[in-house]
Amino acid sequence: MPMFKTLFNGYSIKCSPFYENQLAVATAQNFGILGNDRVHIFQLSPNGPISELTAFDTADGVYDVCWSEAHDSLVIATSGDGSVKLYDSSLPPTNNPICSFQEHTWEIHFVDYNTLWTVDRNVSVRNFKEHAYCVYSAAWNSRHADIFASASGDCTTRIWDVREPSSTVILPAHKFEILTCDWNKYDDCIIATTSIDKVPIAVLNRHGYAVRKVRFSPHKASAMTSCSYDMTVCMWDYTVEDALIERYDHHTEFAVGVDMSVLVEGLLASTGWDELVYVWQHGMDPRAP
Repeated sequence: MPMFKTLFNGYSIKCSPFYENQLAVATAQNFGILGNDRVHIFQLSPNGPISELTAFDTADGVYDVCWSEAHDSLVIATSGDGSVKLYDSSLPPTNNPICSFQEHTWEIHFVDYNTLWTVDRNVSVRNFKEHAYCVYSAAWNSRHADIFASASGDCTTRIWDVREPSSTVILPAHKFEILTCDWNKYDDCIIATTSIDKVPIAVLNRHGYAVRKVRFSPHKASAMTSCSYDMTVCMWDYTVEDALIERYDHHTEFAVGVDMSVLVEGLLASTGWDELVYVWQHGMDPRAP
């Protein structure tokens, strides 16, 4: 299966919604504590290897990355300096980033496209201030363009409607910090959250340490993947008694980024602090040649 070793520690990985052979990866030097960053755009060749199409360097760690759902070459990245940067992979690195937005005063952990920024203005459309601690993740509802969820270190997940003055639902889902959330792609009433008390409908308790990211499958309503500080990537079906479908232990440091391809069913991608990017088909060993 394809593998690529990056220069810095991996933090996030996203499959392109336009091309089944392209990936965006966010990395940070020295585990994001101090140093530079790099946003990679990778391409999978027909015979397997991963090659780098382009890369963008900045002066601070990159913690998350996502693709535009409107333009096939646009990638958005979040940085340790509190900025959100927009890159165009069709332009040379010297012409990037094409936009940089900065209203946050601390590092940004997560970004999802269709956010409340627009590229034709320098300030955000609106701010949402209710959480009492760090917000680690935000995700738009897959069927309602005005609704999103946020996950916070204050142990709550909040549901927001941008047409309302405050959050519409508060979910005290965990006893500890909530690190990430994602909406089910087929049921707009189902949301997954993860915490340092492992990966609630269902509680999935097979990870040994904090679960860093969770992603619902774009192809099967009850399937999802997660990655953890226990260095594993897990695939789940929360509707069955033994929810764990597969566990992959290919990373040798914290696994902090995972995604599932929208265009190729069963195609998984992950990255971690071991500076490795893996792409593999479900049911196969990510390390197999």
